[in-house]
Amino acid sequence: PESTPVPAGEAILTAGALAAVFSVWVRRDFDRLARAADALGPALADIRFSALTTRFSILAVALFAVDVYVLDLPAGLEAWPALQAAPTLGALIFLLLFIAHLMIVWALNHGAYEKIYSAAVSRRRRVTSQIALAAPVLFPWLLLSGAADLIGLLPFETPRRLLTHPAGELAYFLCFLVLVAVVGPALIRLFWRCRPLEDGWMRRRIEALCRRARLRYAQILYWPVFDGRMITAGVMGLVGRFRYILVTPGLLRELSPEQVDQVIAHEIGHVKRWHLGFYLLFLSGYILLAYALFDVAAMLLLQAAPIHWIIRFLEIDPVTTGSALLGLMTVVVFLVYFRLVFGYFMRNFERQADLYVYRLFPSARPLITTLAKIALASGIAPEKPNWHHFSIGERITYLERCEADPRWIARHDRKVARSIAVYLAAMAAVAFLGWQINFGDPGRRLSAHFLEIAATRELARNPHQPDLLTLLGDIHQSRGRLAEAAAAYERAVALDPRQARALNNLAWLYATSKDPALRRPERALALARRAAALDPAPHVLDTLAESYYVNGHFAEAMAAGRQALEAAGPADRAYFEAQLEKFRKKESEKAAGDGRGKPR
Repeated sequence: PESTPVPAGEAILTAGALAAVFSVWVRRDFDRLARAADALGPALADIRFSALTTRFSILAVALFAVDVYVLDLPAGLEAWPALQAAPTLGALIFLLLFIAHLMIVWALNHGAYEKIYSAAVSRRRRVTSQIALAAPVLFPWLLLSGAADLIGLLPFETPRRLLTHPAGELAYFLCFLVLVAVVGPALIRLFWRCRPLEDGWMRRRIEALCRRARLRYAQILYWPVFDGRMITAGVMGLVGRFRYILVTPGLLRELSPEQVDQVIAHEIGHVKRWHLGFYLLFLSGYILLAYALFDVAAMLLLQAAPIHWIIRFLEIDPVTTGSALLGLMTVVVFLVYFRLVFGYFMRNFERQADLYVYRLFPSARPLITTLAKIALASGIAPEKPNWHHFSIGERITYLERCEADPRWIARHDRKVARSIAVYLAAMAAVAFLGWQINFGDPGRRLSAHFLEIAATRELARNPHQPDLLTLLGDIHQSRGRLAEAAAAYERAVALDPRQARALNNLAWLYATSKDPALRRPERALALARRAAALDPAPHVLDTLAESYYVNGHFAEAMAAGRQALEAAGPADRAYFEAQLEKFRKKESEKAAGDGRGKPR
């Protein structure tokens, strides 16, 4: 039995209550940390703050999953006509709900943040800065999904048909991803409210360094992240026309000109080493991984004995459970992939960008002192690990090593090259496996196997389900087990004499089987007549025509074949025309034989 959905009002109240409890929990733990910060000391307080923030961020994601999969909040929006026409609107609502869960953490840990880091930024500014930093990820998705909705509303059949095909959907996503990566920075700079760095000696110094490195760019911009107090810089854009160099006011205020030079050289290194393009490749790799393996992995999980026992014990709808498992697995794999794979390359790309300084300067001493200054200004312990950067201490140590022995620069470049080669080989294997699973015979056999297990288990619980028996018959027939298929179809027809699909498929089996024990032309014709009376679809009329044919009624076979051809779509006409020609040939042979046999 299916689980009873939670009423919409009750679901909303429950979600609100859970969010309130979560908020109290977050505030309590961060207030405790703020009170203990002086006793802990800067380094330990920083570690505790990061750990608490990570823990509550994960819990916020889990709470959002409860809202979606347990309380089923999306079900309350299904009846809205606007959301049926444009699903992106519904997705946007839940995206905002997801951000709201994270905002609870960002807003309520601010007191501890101010205490530990002696930060002067306001709570409102810090939360809006966090949202702004997430925009480069969320904004492209919104454009992608919105464009797909718009294509679906336009009166053109070909684009809609392409988007409904898995390969077309994947191609659309990848093309859109490249387009957004190229022109997206021009939109992101507006969202971040960046403004050009005014003309002056510092701008001219950065421009001269970019000319020396032969770097094309569109503009040098102030980056007002966290009120511009952070000592940081950035670069975004794959092509020069839409490439922007970002510098914070804090960077220009706190660093010497030589230090600014080497921070900019680090950002130039990202461009020259094609790191931005590789990040796009790694994101595409995750999409490939999800497209190739997620559905199969979800089916494997759904067939696991413990999961099946939970479904039966709690009487949960298997479809809902499958969606929840797929959603959970998507989140888990996303976190693992980006923390391990993406994080590994980000750390090593950051080090490679550090080492690019040696292409433009004889020594990296100004960069080393910059890193030390960042650690001191931010209150971050130099040894503190980071998933997307080596720790400040590790970065300084490696640069010191390169100062003493430049061969370490080439060693790291070789390490990165080998890592990329291994990644590409792994993605090629995933692509091959995904193609086999989604389009090849192994995938079809695997899907049939999963369906057979699910249907058999459900029939063991409730054997009086003609639809499931018909499905089981289809699976047996697709795998060449014709006797088992016939038995399943016969049971389905016995339970529901108006089960058109079972009637049709059983008739086809009896009409075309090469096994004499299963060749039953008369029974096939009787079944096919009943099926055609219930559902005169082209494939059913074709079964009726074939049944007439194997019984020697060629004229009737031609009549049914013509009906099937008239009702067929363009893609199937060649098959039905060949069938009709087969019937016509036999009718002609019969007529010729009858003519020779008549007395003169």
